[in-house]
Amino acid sequence: MTISATDVRFDADTMWVDLDDGRTLGIPLAWFPRLLSADKASRLDYELSPGGIHWDALDEDISVDGLLAGRGDQTMKRPAA
Repeated sequence: MTISATDVRFDADTMWVDLDDGRTLGIPLAWFPRLLSADKASRLDYELSPGGIHWDALDEDISVDGLLAGRGDQTMKRPAA
């Protein structure tokens, strides 16, 4: 069974993703630098697909599976701890 996003909204520090199974995920915007630095209008210009969320103008794609697994932006190399 695929879990899909039904709505996305933002506050100052968090992206809130409602899922079709009734859960709501709160994801720190710091996990996704493109979204963190985007203006409000750009953040709200997204498309939902069965597997994720896409922002064409921001070149950002986020999978619901990745969010559920706790993965942030996988395109940026992070320093080792």
